Amino acid sequence: MRATEHDGRTRPVALAACGYWERRGMPTAPGQVAVAPGAPLLLLAVLAADAAAREAAGRPLPGNGGGVLLPRPCPAWYAPPARLLGRPVLPVPVPAECGGVPDPVALAEAVRRAAERGVEPGALLLSVADDITGTAAPPELLHEVCEAATDAGLLVVSDETWRDTSHGAHDTLIVSPGEMLHGGPHESAAVVLADLGEEPEPGGPTVGIVRCPPAADPGPSLGARVRAVLDTLRGTVPVACADAAAEVLAEAGPARERRAAAGRTRGELATALYERATAAGALCRPPRLGSAVYADLEPLRPRLAGRGVVDAAGLEAELVRHLGPYAEGGHRFGDDPHALRVRLHTGLLAAPGGRRGGRSPGEPRSLGEPGVEEALNSLESVLAALTDGSPPR
Repeated sequence: MRATEHDGRTRPVALAACGYWERRGMPTAPGQVAVAPGAPLLLLAVLAADAAAREAAGRPLPGNGGGVLLPRPCPAWYAPPARLLGRPVLPVPVPAECGGVPDPVALAEAVRRAAERGVEPGALLLSVADDITGTAAPPELLHEVCEAATDAGLLVVSDETWRDTSHGAHDTLIVSPGEMLHGGPHESAAVVLADLGEEPEPGGPTVGIVRCPPAADPGPSLGARVRAVLDTLRGTVPVACADAAAEVLAEAGPARERRAAAGRTRGELATALYERATAAGALCRPPRLGSAVYADLEPLRPRLAGRGVVDAAGLEAELVRHLGPYAEGGHRFGDDPHALRVRLHTGLLAAPGGRRGGRSPGEPRSLGEPGVEEALNSLESVLAALTDGSPPR
């Protein structure tokens, strides 16, 4: 396949991404990399390219490439690219120990049930570092998930946007399907993508990167097909933004130190949210990365029903009314809309009313700064009012 416009504009990012993934146990050649304005567009291109590759190899799947399996809950941007391509979306519940990946037994059952309905799945999208629940998938569990997925012939697409946000550098082991399957018989089944967010250029376009497997069959590689799709969609990033993204991926010493410090701060704040939520009676996985916790208030349903809160939207509305916009009901992440689950973001503890002291709205602060303890007390008070009838302070 000819060199594309995409290749020339994004080569510095591709080379930096190769080094980034090499440092994480995934040797990568520039031809395996594609770059776009954000991970959602990359996911669209990957799913379209995979469907074209299967068809070219004489292994087409019904439904424009087959169904796409997603963990439940998952980020809101996972499902739309699949639906845009006319591919069925099949949610699978996550296990008790973490979010971001489907329970492996439930995954195998979902594949079986889909086949009974005439839907043949073609891809599994997961996140080994899940910003919805603030958890990382244990390597042994991820191995079971990858085994179930490859047994079913699925393309495993691993969203690793949040893998570098661990709260403690040595406390959380994150392994990628790309690393786990590298060099084995199922190497061609692993795709890794990440969204760099606004880190290269705050307020500017986002930059997404994807690592496709090496070519396994004659003909264009998946990476080449993805880049061709992006060229068709004019999915390029500005040169200046690409250069900034390459600098971020180079991970110079000061950048690593800033990232580690930010992770520690988010960890303190997320842990404080976790402690207040569980003290109120919610079920919650201990946070290990990212900026949020996922609280399950189902054990408190009878008390919440007394306040008229019977579903995720109602729970979100009550919390937002008292605390602001950093509480989101599970229905926004593909979870059961009737379940009383909510994502609590550390932005709850940011300075109210927008910028203060040079900060952007929602930017995390340390526990010792003025206003943080007050915000935690407000959360505790509101949860108490919803569950034991006492008035919020």
